[in-house]
Amino acid sequence: MRSPGPPPGTHKSVGSASEPVARPPSLVLASGSPRRAELLERLGLRFRVIAPDIEETPPPDAETAEEVVLSLAREKALKVAAGLKDGWVLAADTLGEFDGEILGKPRDADDAVEMLGRLAGNTHRVLTGMAILHVGKTEVKGKKAELNWDLQEGVSTTRVSFDPIPRATIEAYVATGEPLDKAGAYAIQGGAEPYIGRIDGSWSNVVGLPTGLTLRLLARSGYRLPPHLRLGKDGVAE
Repeated sequence: MRSPGPPPGTHKSVGSASEPVARPPSLVLASGSPRRAELLERLGLRFRVIAPDIEETPPPDAETAEEVVLSLAREKALKVAAGLKDGWVLAADTLGEFDGEILGKPRDADDAVEMLGRLAGNTHRVLTGMAILHVGKTEVKGKKAELNWDLQEGVSTTRVSFDPIPRATIEAYVATGEPLDKAGAYAIQGGAEPYIGRIDGSWSNVVGLPTGLTLRLLARSGYRLPPHLRLGKDGVAE
């Protein structure tokens, strides 16, 4: 019988005592989302999970959806990084936008039905703000080592078009419970997939973690990616 692998968000053992292996840089996913953890695992990155304890409410001074997701991602990264001495912290925040209105997670089932009813037969945007914070030590003569923080951030945007969906179908989908903890009230990798007619942009962005942007920001921050994902300092493939 095949032994089960380690749970999501954990470091996996590599090599043996007789085969020294370079230790990968420390990476922390500042999110309790199992979907984001799964996407990182698919890339082959090693990480641990620390979910930030913050109120995910849009900042009052944010004027655009881009500003909202960047601000919340930055807040999550800073919250987790405050307890670290070194390493990289990766944080993300995802929301939808339709007709100028921000669509976060639905308040309840009725809100989810109403939200999906508006999206059905229409096109909306999904945005994910990414913040990657590198915490390192800078030696200062005559003093203790001071922490040096480097922040890399960006936004990924995807346009998603839904086919028309009967209200009874929407209500049945919401009754499964799947939409209730999802931005925009649907899971593109789940029960909503058959009703999506077109996607322009990153699929993983709609799930909650744009993998292309993630790798570019990690590369720019100086994170040592594994060979199959290695990018240049500027985020361009070597």
